[in-house]
Amino acid sequence: MSQLREALPQEVARKRRSASGDFFVRLARDKRLGVVGGVIFFTIVLLAVFADFVAPYGMDEMRIMDRFAAPSAEHLLGGDQVGRDILTRLIYGARISMVVGLAGTSITVVVASIIGVPSAFFGGKYDITVQRFVDAFLAFPGLLILLTVLSIVGPGILQIVLVLGILTGIYSSRIVRSAVIGIKENDYFLAAEAIGSPTYKTIMRHIMPNIMPQLIIIFSITIGGIILDEAALSFLGFGLPPEIPSWGGMLSWEGRRHMEVKPELALYPGLCLAVVILGVNMFGDAMRDLLDPRLRGSEAS
Repeated sequence: MSQLREALPQEVARKRRSASGDFFVRLARDKRLGVVGGVIFFTIVLLAVFADFVAPYGMDEMRIMDRFAAPSAEHLLGGDQVGRDILTRLIYGARISMVVGLAGTSITVVVASIIGVPSAFFGGKYDITVQRFVDAFLAFPGLLILLTVLSIVGPGILQIVLVLGILTGIYSSRIVRSAVIGIKENDYFLAAEAIGSPTYKTIMRHIMPNIMPQLIIIFSITIGGIILDEAALSFLGFGLPPEIPSWGGMLSWEGRRHMEVKPELALYPGLCLAVVILGVNMFGDAMRDLLDPRLRGSEAS
């Protein structure tokens, strides 16, 4: 009997390893564009993490003699209007974008779960009341709400992460709610209710594990949108201060004002944004196709 008890956890671990291995095999075999997107995303993450070691200069190091410097061995992408290295600014801008994207998306998943799971689980008047508040948020343009809230709380990376994460989580709660409503029709959920399982146990044991693919999908496809929202806020002047490099801020502060003198000041951060958003979207689409059982028969891409 004791040997059987020891063998069961090992068998469960083996099945989990085989499931994860099968996921990566299917990703490499069927979703080649997803692999490319994943490589782009994780490369940017590594650049953001090791920016202090990768960047050739300090984040705000200025050399007035290198003002509008052309690309050279000393400055691979040239210098900006105050002699700062453009490549260095882009690398540190990746850190801001990744911090905002990952942290904001994590908050999005938490907020969407807090709103969507109880709304679908309890149903009735509670569900109707919550969904009417969600409808009220959906009735307003998202950018208008962001600008209004940030104009009240002030600029800063913490404020941007919280505002983007909470507002996007409210919008995404509809997806979580739909997933939970589908689970409520399954036999194991009805059996848990029949035996009188406590609410928190039903949610943690039967709902959260079964909506995890949907939460992962929300996470993967929301990162790109939050990065783009941060860039838009920085471009409009509601983001981070000019001395802190972000790709949206570089487009606004340096690129827009000095585009005629040095077009690269707008070109490079714009390309970085385009490449990262494209990579994240390709990786997110691949994750969605592989994790959603309804889409597993989709053709390779």
